Amino acid sequence: MPNKKIYDKGKVFAGLAVFVILMTFPFWYNHGQAAPAPKPELTKEAKAAKKCVRPTDFMKADHMQLLDTWRDTVVRDGARMYVNEEGKAFDMSLSNTCLECHSNKAEFCDKCHNYASVDPYCWDCHIDNPKEKK
Repeated sequence: MPNKKIYDKGKVFAGLAVFVILMTFPFWYNHGQAAPAPKPELTKEAKAAKKCVRPTDFMKADHMQLLDTWRDTVVRDGARMYVNEEGKAFDMSLSNTCLECHSNKAEFCDKCHNYASVDPYCWDCHIDNPKEKK
């Protein structure tokens, strides 16, 4: 059997090069150009309070763990008060404590959650504006 040669090497390599470029285009096109993180809008209540339950850096990174701890403590232990490291007491309530200052869910919560592509389950049970429902 005679040894077959590839007569169209140039076309094969050009086709492979075009294929590789097209398949990797999304990766190298935006390399190092992440979208800027959103800046959540604070309500006038939050600006007036000047302090959150915990420091801002903690809340940006770990607010979900805090809310999970609150949920477990309230539901399992029946305890409803949270005392922060400064000794200030807060009601462990997403609707009544957090949404008191951060009442505009679309401008505060949703901006960051959409950016991070997360879908928190908080709103499965909690209403997003308890003051409107009274």
